[in-house]
Amino acid sequence: MSGSRIAPWLRESTWPTVPIRLVARLGSGHTPSRSKPEYWTNCTSPWITLADVWQLRSGRKNIITETKEKISPLGLANSSAVLHPPGTVIISRTASVGFSAIMGTEMATSQDFATWTCGPQLEPRYLLHALRGMAPDLRRIATGSTHKTIYMPDIEQLRIPLPPLDEQRHIADFLDAETGRIDSLSHARNRQLVALRERTNSLILNTVRGQTEPGLRKPSGINWLGNIPADWSIMPVSYQFEVLLGKMLNPERARGTHPAPYLRNTNVQWDRITTDDLLEMSFPPEEHHRYAVHPGDLLVCEGGEPGRAAIWDGRMDKIYYQKALHRIRARGYTSPRWLFYCLRAATAQNVFAVEGNNTTISHLTGEQLRGYRFPFPEQDVQDRLVRSLDSNSHHQEELVQALHSQLTLLAERRQTLIAAAVTGQFDVSTASGRNVTDGVPT
Repeated sequence: MSGSRIAPWLRESTWPTVPIRLVARLGSGHTPSRSKPEYWTNCTSPWITLADVWQLRSGRKNIITETKEKISPLGLANSSAVLHPPGTVIISRTASVGFSAIMGTEMATSQDFATWTCGPQLEPRYLLHALRGMAPDLRRIATGSTHKTIYMPDIEQLRIPLPPLDEQRHIADFLDAETGRIDSLSHARNRQLVALRERTNSLILNTVRGQTEPGLRKPSGINWLGNIPADWSIMPVSYQFEVLLGKMLNPERARGTHPAPYLRNTNVQWDRITTDDLLEMSFPPEEHHRYAVHPGDLLVCEGGEPGRAAIWDGRMDKIYYQKALHRIRARGYTSPRWLFYCLRAATAQNVFAVEGNNTTISHLTGEQLRGYRFPFPEQDVQDRLVRSLDSNSHHQEELVQALHSQLTLLAERRQTLIAAAVTGQFDVSTASGRNVTDGVPT
């Protein structure tokens, strides 16, 4: 595999490029046999596995010192795992490809990581930034149908620009400071996103509880609701709505003669249904009415995030739904939109959370959903409250989109800055990254 295919931007380097393995000792790791309990007692040495990738995903953590698991001396002696010295640079190469960090202490890794122990010509912090510069390219070329992987022969071919050691240190100092500025601003934007979600959830909950309404109140008999307006009713979902679970995909349906697009759990996000990745299964004519989705139907996720819901807007003439979704259709005039907000309030209060184990996941059965009790004011009150919540949701979504745009811009500029610095596109001793946050309000 050519270096230009792995990281095309390296062709712009003003510094000579070399295979990393020529200036750093390449290594990897291993997992001792899980069938040998003695290998997993007296575990004392930090052992980096895919369970630790969460620490690396943001790219803001340069040094890793704590791991979820540890490895024992006996496990090390009976596997291909080895202890690498502090300063060793790691990169994840399976499942979660391209995330990197520096070992802050003596550590081992699983086989899911490649390691480089730098020689005298290579600064570990510079190598870390260079690997982060090529991370998007590594993820792009990773292969595998189930879990993406960069294989060790390809790792051996990875190249980096190699300026003099003092220049490497100047570049690392510059990027540490400037990416830190970008990361601080990104962190602030993420905090704003969390605050927006919390404010929206609070408003929805207060509205569903009727706290915005004047007049007498009465106990709802439901812990998370508390007191509600005295003239509101509490009823099970089944009193107001028809609840039907979708059809399971099986080999016969996959090969059937009446293919039609259908919605899956992944298509239904909060207040949004995506149709850019639809699959098809066979729905014979006699099943069209039973499994068709009509405009105004509320679709509710059975698993994943039980209770997550959105209303179908009718953008396609014929579409159906699978077993992972409940289709809710009003029996009378009650607004599915009001029920949507009730579900969102309940989900935020963990009403649908179910304890799972190693073989089950949280789910919301049709029987449970039909039996859940929610507050139902008179129709004109429902309509008024829904309009108010919709208006607020529209405003909040505009703010969320603006924040996401800023986060995308910051990530792009961060990546561009790293690539330009490690390839010598400017002199870091005189450069400033002050313009990398231009256009992003502080």
